[in-house]
Amino acid sequence: MVNRDEAYEDPGRAASRLTGRPVTGARAGSGSPAEVTLDGGAQVMVKRGDAPGAVRAEVAGLRWLAAADAVRVPAVLGHDERWMVTERVPTGRPDPAAALRFGRSLAILHAAGAPHLGAAPPDGPVDAFIGLAPMRNTPGTDWPRWYAEHRVLPYVRGAVDRGTLRPDETAVFEQVCARLPELAGPAEPPARLHGDLWNGNVLWGADGEVRLIDPAAHGGHRETDLAMLQLFGCPHLDRVLAGYEETAPLAPGWQGRVGMHQLFPLLVHAVLFGRGYAEQALTAARGALAA
Repeated sequence: MVNRDEAYEDPGRAASRLTGRPVTGARAGSGSPAEVTLDGGAQVMVKRGDAPGAVRAEVAGLRWLAAADAVRVPAVLGHDERWMVTERVPTGRPDPAAALRFGRSLAILHAAGAPHLGAAPPDGPVDAFIGLAPMRNTPGTDWPRWYAEHRVLPYVRGAVDRGTLRPDETAVFEQVCARLPELAGPAEPPARLHGDLWNGNVLWGADGEVRLIDPAAHGGHRETDLAMLQLFGCPHLDRVLAGYEETAPLAPGWQGRVGMHQLFPLLVHAVLFGRGYAEQALTAARGALAA
């Protein structure tokens, strides 16, 4: 249960309480995430999560990704049910060499695997989040069926409920789901996914190493992470993919499956942000059927 005083504290007070160190400075405002300076000069990021289980899911995801010893993530310095404190990563400019290393490391992360499709990180909740949208980590063994039932159709229904998709537009997504066994390509073992791998969650460190933030980590298909990375753009994407392919080659025909894997993030965005993303999801679904 959240302490009443903690429910109204600002990021500085939360950082001090969770790290046990005095705070000497904070950027103006009380937004989330906030940048806070601790005694001694260390800078940290303080993030608040109000939805039940949101902070626990993110912390568990970061630790699961870190355990693969592949792509780096910011260290978690303290957390409770409402607040999370992580190290601040000084950022620099993306460059081709860092992108190549990132691709190699991402392949190693995926290869670290998951116990099953839909696996939540250890100590992470089944009812988790992707951004602000609910994401349920339900176990599965057959990827086409699991992807349809737990990563496509729930968000189709959510978009209809929000009025961003019309009921008569759901048929194209149902057709894709029915054809997933033939569209999905060769079966693969469950990968350890970041789960929300758009470019905003890729930090290009000033030290030349990439860090990943804000995971929606779970066991899934590795092409889903790569498709999301392509959906919203990524600097030096060709080098990222080159590094990935030299480390863990993708199954033949993966380029033709990108739109199918992008249905998940596009439908999540349709639920959260409106009609424009619903139209992109419709285009991706029609493209998947035509491939």
